[in-house]
Amino acid sequence: MKRVFGKKNKNTSRPRKSGARKKRRILEHKKRVMALGVPEAKVAQMNTKQLRDHLKSPQKTAAQYAA
Repeated sequence: MKRVFGKKNKNTSRPRKSGARKKRRILEHKKRVMALGVPEAKVAQMNTKQLRDHLKSPQKTAAQYAA
């Protein structure tokens, strides 16, 4: 069927956010922050915003926890 008028509503076909994908993303962030040298106990206390802030400047984070 061919559309004669109007545009396709992309909002009806876009993927929804899922909790499983979000949990997986957060887990990946935690692994990356721990790889920079942040202790696991410290990472467990961080919220998602703090994790992202540490990943924005990895060299600064690694230097901060190296000492």
